[in-house]
Amino acid sequence: MEKSEREIFSIKRKALRLNLNQSIYGTLAEIGGGQEVARAFFQAGGASGTVAKSISAYDKTFSDTIYNENKPGRYVSENRLMKMLDKEFDELNLVLDEDRHRDTNFFVFANTVETLNFNKDNDPQGWLGVRFQLAPDSTPNDVVLHVRLLENDSLLQQYTLGALGVNLIYACFHYHDQPNTFLKSLTDYLSTDRIEITMIRMTGPQLKYVDNRLLAVQLVSNGMTNAIMFDRNGNVQEPADMLYKKNILAFRGSFRPITYVGFDMLKSSFSIFKKDKDYDKFNTLSLCEITLKNLLSEGSFDERDFLDRVDLLNGMGQNVMVSNLSEYYKLVSYFTRFTIKNLRVIIGVPTLLKVLDKKYYNHLKGGILEAFGKLFTDNMKLYVYPAKRDNSDELLTSKNLPLPPDLKHIYRYLIENRKIIDIEDVKVERLHIFSHRVLEMLKKGDKEWERMVPKYVSTFIKTRKVFGYKEG
Repeated sequence: MEKSEREIFSIKRKALRLNLNQSIYGTLAEIGGGQEVARAFFQAGGASGTVAKSISAYDKTFSDTIYNENKPGRYVSENRLMKMLDKEFDELNLVLDEDRHRDTNFFVFANTVETLNFNKDNDPQGWLGVRFQLAPDSTPNDVVLHVRLLENDSLLQQYTLGALGVNLIYACFHYHDQPNTFLKSLTDYLSTDRIEITMIRMTGPQLKYVDNRLLAVQLVSNGMTNAIMFDRNGNVQEPADMLYKKNILAFRGSFRPITYVGFDMLKSSFSIFKKDKDYDKFNTLSLCEITLKNLLSEGSFDERDFLDRVDLLNGMGQNVMVSNLSEYYKLVSYFTRFTIKNLRVIIGVPTLLKVLDKKYYNHLKGGILEAFGKLFTDNMKLYVYPAKRDNSDELLTSKNLPLPPDLKHIYRYLIENRKIIDIEDVKVERLHIFSHRVLEMLKKGDKEWERMVPKYVSTFIKTRKVFGYKEG
């Protein structure tokens, strides 16, 4: 149960309260960003009551030796963080005597972080985690998160890292039963222009009640990140790791539910992508993306409805993304900040017409030209799915869109340079199918909707009775 109000303590006050709590005791292990979290506890006073050991394995050889890494990979990685937690927690249990085990909750805080380098040409980011007991001699819980450090000064980033570490340890012992309060408390005395928390995962015997997918969406809802991602198994993933050197096929929709048309858009787009010279089936990732605005379309966030959409897409082998990036140029800008190969965005003709409407870019100094510069990057193409013209069997494609005269020249440039490509192998007889119509039918008990979705989808909806399904 979330508490409506809480007292927000300063970073120093949090560290002092933890230091004075005689029931918790543990290790602080930090790589790369200095010993900023340990510093916060020592400066607060009384650290001997909380800190059993602090360690900073700054040299890579020492780090490899201490954390039993025979084949060194990336040092700033989740894998290295978990090795740190394993090693340090095992040592706590081995070294400290039985009296400590009977009345102490052990914890280990670890981080492995890359702060801004001297040339300021890297991407400062890192992993933080806490393994902690909530009862003496009990199975511990884990909280793991990834963060991007946004300040343009390495010293400021170190201070931020210290504050975030204290906030995280404090939340583990004080807000473990209030997930959204836990999340919000991580940025106490830290504004969102200083850090971006891109993923978080909570596991353990006392944290079984937490659905990490819902926790991830709250990161977006709270403005702590712009997007979160789940793999096809429903596991929360860190975006930079998931997208690294991948070909990306992105498809935006409500998926409530996904219809034959949506399925055809994915399938036919993939067929086009396969013809690309850089295509690699082992290195290509499709993402079904839902905007936060869509999830809040009925005024509030329906957790069950969201999880049903994710389960449905995962069941069809799809990865899922949730973002607050309403405009397509912002979606593309988000992807291109990562190390990816090629980006292909699937879009229907009705949506493309909105993308080409100048009124949506009045807030930009460069108007639609600025938006196009961000949208049509070197490695991005739009795959356009046709639609039927109103009251006609004529197909609307990228070639015959009704455009204002002042857009025709730049649009022709995009067409001729294959930045906009038509999806031609389509099921024309299914173009009348829309998700909102299917939704209306299944709520009314009109069985005709079953003809409009793949068999797996209809079975899923009827078996789990989701999306307001009513038996006919």
